Amino acid sequence: MKVRPSVKPMCEKCKIIKRHGKVMVIWKHKQRQG
Repeated sequence: MKVRPSVKPMCEKCKIIKRHGKVMVIWKHKQRQG
């Protein structure tokens, strides 16, 4: 999956999940952003 410049993860261990048109970025640092 290619990540567009509009979405830049702050760490390399970030996970970007795309579901139903929603972009969810989940960090392993116990931080979540929908």
